[in-house]
Amino acid sequence: MRVKSQKDFWSGLMFIVMGVSFAWGATEYSFGSSARPGPGYFPFGLGVLLAVLGGIVLFKALTIESDSGDRIGSIAWRPLLVIVGAVLLFGFLLPRLGLLLTLPVLIIVAAFAGDEFKLREALINSVVLTALSWVVFIWGLGLVIPTWPPFLTTSA
Repeated sequence: MRVKSQKDFWSGLMFIVMGVSFAWGATEYSFGSSARPGPGYFPFGLGVLLAVLGGIVLFKALTIESDSGDRIGSIAWRPLLVIVGAVLLFGFLLPRLGLLLTLPVLIIVAAFAGDEFKLREALINSVVLTALSWVVFIWGLGLVIPTWPPFLTTSA
């Protein structure tokens, strides 16, 4: 069998591997039931869905002809490194600065990964996404995430 689209083939294979990995990892947690799902229920379902989606993409890559085989280009190192660096920076800064200061840093640094960085757009995105994140995670779900830096919240 001949691969008719390299991009779809490798994307489908990656989806299958990631989906099976997440589903397998979720089996270490309690599943619960549909009425009261446990911590493994949602990741297992998403892993299975991702693997199924990968299978569909992989099937398409093997059956549907594409222009010139849809060859894979070179790796975009700059965006890859900037996004990974932004996530690592977020993990480092969150316990030190809190969500409301760290999230804008993440969004602005990650915006440098694009070809067309515009500071105004990055600032607007950081304000909107930080506000929405606070509403969803802190207010709505009541998660215990540091909101402000510890030196501002601890009283003597």
